[in-house]
Amino acid sequence: MRKILFWLHLAAGCAAGLVVFIMSVTGVALTYERQILASGAPRVKADRGVTPYSMEALLEKYRERRGRLPAAVVKRAGEDAPVEFQMGREGTAYIDPYRGVEVQGSAGGARRFFRVMTDWHRWLGQEGEGREVGRAITGACNLAFLFLVLSGMYLWIPRVLSWKHFRAVLLFRGGLEGKAREFNWHNVFGIWMALPLAAVVSTAAVMSYGWANDLLYRAATGKPAPAGIAKKKGAPAGKGKGKGKGPGPALGAPPVDLPLAGLKEIWSRVEVAHSGYESIALRMPMAAGGAWQFTVDRGNGARPDLRTTLTFDAATSAMLQREEFAEQDAGRRARTWVRWLHTGEAGGIAGQTLAGLASLAGAMLVYTGVALSLRRLAAWRRRAG
Repeated sequence: MRKILFWLHLAAGCAAGLVVFIMSVTGVALTYERQILASGAPRVKADRGVTPYSMEALLEKYRERRGRLPAAVVKRAGEDAPVEFQMGREGTAYIDPYRGVEVQGSAGGARRFFRVMTDWHRWLGQEGEGREVGRAITGACNLAFLFLVLSGMYLWIPRVLSWKHFRAVLLFRGGLEGKAREFNWHNVFGIWMALPLAAVVSTAAVMSYGWANDLLYRAATGKPAPAGIAKKKGAPAGKGKGKGKGPGPALGAPPVDLPLAGLKEIWSRVEVAHSGYESIALRMPMAAGGAWQFTVDRGNGARPDLRTTLTFDAATSAMLQREEFAEQDAGRRARTWVRWLHTGEAGGIAGQTLAGLASLAGAMLVYTGVALSLRRLAAWRRRAG
């Protein structure tokens, strides 16, 4: 059984190694995306006695100037924070709420870098229709990686259960070269990062496949997932290891002539009722008469349990729905946590660091695994010759 598992492990590693290496390296690069972009965001000056524009007025000014409306709006706590107009893949426009003009930050280059890393992490750098092919390849290789992690947990257990043999695979050993060094590194990285890697890779599978969504939902509730959840695939907004900054996935463009009347009053009500917010995000309606959907976040953006969703009727300004995270069924709550567990952000900076180290370990496992495989192939060819 051990021999069969070893050869399956070896074959899966050789087949998926290159893609796993790309996903791991880009995962490392994306580890602190949130903090790096936040550090480069612009600041605005709140002059004494200057009243900020209402959100309705800011949107009207932007529409007059640009001839369009953003897909989503985010207002963060703090008098020096600009309002963020999110334009989907086109990026984010930062608006000075006191003057109504666009301001520039210093994170433009970093934002482009992270966009490239995200594209390679999710779709192997493909564009347009090629993304479906890229997504299929990364999804399949991710499943192969999950098998590698789980089978590796068994294969690293020494045949002789003694401290001497455990120590040989648990700890780095100096003075080794060639095959012995690569074997030692492969085991040490695999053992110490096995559980974090299993969490990162399994959550990626849930974001990639509808059947994995359904399994998670069944595990949480004991019932099949609703059709919309079971069929859902692909990572939520933000990065593939991704770090969603906005209120939801795949932001589209609202109609240019979308009526904004009443938004000022609704936004004011939301702010007054949630004075301790860290951010308020508005998803713009995709059609005239559509509902205004707000997400009030009382945390750092990576804690879904600290969010409240509010839906208002655009015509009457009446609240249609208020939903707290705790009110959702267990399946929806589990699915929402998946995205933030994948990046480690649910655990704050420590969780992000652990996820980044797991990605680094993934890259090292590919390197050492391929090196060991090539040495095995060379030895076989010498024997055959």
